[in-house]
Amino acid sequence: MTDITQIAPREKAEILAQALPYIRKFHGKTMVIKYGGNAMTDPDLQQDFAEDVVLLKLVGINPVVVHGGGPQIESALKRLGKTGAFIQGMRVTDAETMEVVEWVLGGEVQQDIVGLINQAGGKAVGLTGRDGGLIRAQKLKMLDNADPSIEHDIGQVGDIVSIDPSVVKALQDDAFIPVISPIGFGADNESYNINADVVAAKLATVLKAEKLMMLTNITGVLDKEGRLLTDLTARRIDELFADGTISGGMLPKIAGALDAAKSGVNSVHIIDGRVPHVLLLEILTDQAFGTMIRSH
Repeated sequence: MTDITQIAPREKAEILAQALPYIRKFHGKTMVIKYGGNAMTDPDLQQDFAEDVVLLKLVGINPVVVHGGGPQIESALKRLGKTGAFIQGMRVTDAETMEVVEWVLGGEVQQDIVGLINQAGGKAVGLTGRDGGLIRAQKLKMLDNADPSIEHDIGQVGDIVSIDPSVVKALQDDAFIPVISPIGFGADNESYNINADVVAAKLATVLKAEKLMMLTNITGVLDKEGRLLTDLTARRIDELFADGTISGGMLPKIAGALDAAKSGVNSVHIIDGRVPHVLLLEILTDQAFGTMIRSH
């Protein structure tokens, strides 16, 4: 806990007053927050995150949380003696792995987050893509990056067909904070594991969100020399894809972020989830944390 007893009351008031223009600007707006990485596993950061989300809701901003759970899925699979395999940054998901994904994401992880937000004074509600027909999906066709004539079968990994945000809107309008697990359902009611970054980006687009915030374990997008790139345009991102600066797990994250920016989400931020209260700092102050992505 940071010691703030030394700050004079006048300075505290000054700090709070500086948030006013941002509160006014974003009042009534939707913010989609992709929650993952350290922010999700470190107890102090978990509490900061929950407090930030509740504060945003109380000042009239509508946070919608989409969470991942890679490490949690990994350790559950280990307990069952299964090893996770990845192709081009995506988890290969057979039927047994899919069951594990469902109970880890839709059960354990989601309920932990709901509990944390409720404990901080909010009213969180957990949803999967099945609830209210939220996320319709189909099997993801994954073509090989190097040779597009090769298609990889990665099992029950989904591609979003459509998102029906009516359940999210209904909850938002009623003072609830939706917490969404990235599980979709298909035409035959089969389940699909969908990349959480992709779900967050698509949901932000459909909800016409003001901002999409992606919490990660890095300071933002770095160039080849390890320097932080604070502002990225679509053209620059294409260059970074081409020369391999952006690769692996960052590929779906940045591609999703760029899609959202191109589809009308005002700004997309890839921010460092290891910074305490990073959401409040990013939304309610003029400090920039991480990388902002714009469509042009």
